[in-house]
Amino acid sequence: MDYRNEIKYIVSETQLVLLENRIRNLIRADSHAGSDGVYQIRSLYFDDYYNSCYLENEIGTDPREKFRIRIYNADPSRISLELKKKQHSMTQKVSCLLTKEQCLELMAGRPLPDDASYPPVLQKLNLLMRVRLFRPKVIVEYDRTPFVEKLGNTRITLDRNIRSSDAVSLFLEKKIPARPIMPAGKQILEVKYDEYLPDYLYRNLMLSHLRQTAFSKYYLCRKYSLTGALK
Repeated sequence: MDYRNEIKYIVSETQLVLLENRIRNLIRADSHAGSDGVYQIRSLYFDDYYNSCYLENEIGTDPREKFRIRIYNADPSRISLELKKKQHSMTQKVSCLLTKEQCLELMAGRPLPDDASYPPVLQKLNLLMRVRLFRPKVIVEYDRTPFVEKLGNTRITLDRNIRSSDAVSLFLEKKIPARPIMPAGKQILEVKYDEYLPDYLYRNLMLSHLRQTAFSKYYLCRKYSLTGALK
C-alpha cells in the first residue's frame, strides 16, 4: 500500500457541525457507517517498556510506527491488527485479521507461538513483544462520521467524543470504562488523500482557517494516562 497524506485539525463542535453540513452536500457518506452515519472505533495500542512509541510521537521522530488492534462498534466478530507508519507527514497502514483467541493472547501481553504462516505484520509484532517487550498500553475509542470521494481517493472523517481507557483486559467487552481526553467542546477533523485533495473540497472546508495538529489520538490518550491530565 502506498503512503497517503493525512492531515488533522482540532475544531470546535460548532465548526464540526458546520463542516458536516457542507460535506453532506458535496460527497457521499461512507457505506460502512450505520443508519445515523456514525460508527464507533476502538483501538488497543502497543508500546515497549520505555514508551518509545509515545516519546517518538512527542518529539516528532521521522519515520515512526505504531501497532494497534482495532474493532468497530464493539463487535469482536472482526478483529484486525494494524501497523501504522508515518514518514514525512505521509502515512501507510498494513493490516491483517486476528482470531479472537489470538487477540486475547496479545491483549494479555503474551506473544503467539512462532508460525511462518502468520502475515508479516503479525510476525513483526510477535518479534517485538519478545525482544522489546511490546505490550498493550492504552485503548483509544471515539465516534466517527466518515465521508468518501473517489477523486484523490479522499476520505474525510469527523471524530467526536475521543476517550481513553487503561482497562486493556476489557478491550473486547461491549462497554469499557473511559474518560474524555480532549478539552471541552473540541473534536478532530481528519482529511486523508493520495496525491491530491480536490480543490472544491479544500475551498468548501476552508482548511486554511482551521487549527492543524501534529499529535495523534494515541499520543493524547497516552499523555492523559501517563500524567493524569492534559497539560
